[in-house]
Amino acid sequence: MIEAIPLTHWLTLSTLLFFIGVYGFLTRSNLITILISIELILNAVNINLLAFNKYLYPEALEGHFFSLFVIAVAASEAAVAVAIFINLYRNINTVEVEEVNKMKY
Repeated sequence: MIEAIPLTHWLTLSTLLFFIGVYGFLTRSNLITILISIELILNAVNINLLAFNKYLYPEALEGHFFSLFVIAVAASEAAVAVAIFINLYRNINTVEVEEVNKMKY
């Protein structure tokens, strides 16, 4: 099925996901939406890895293994981030970026 879709379409999708994630990361003030934006960026990387692996080396599975590694890192990053967000919410009753500066003092 992936052979029917040109590489440029996969790269376009990946680019859109990446820049949507970057835009969300730079413009949002809620820590949860920032985490979702980081996940979008990592999913764009996974699409690139799989697309280039399929078009350059159709028999090899290196792109799949790298994608699994990125997914594992993203899952652990999300688990740690959610634990931090829960702790922040318990202490200051918000997950807004501007309010997190209060934790310094």
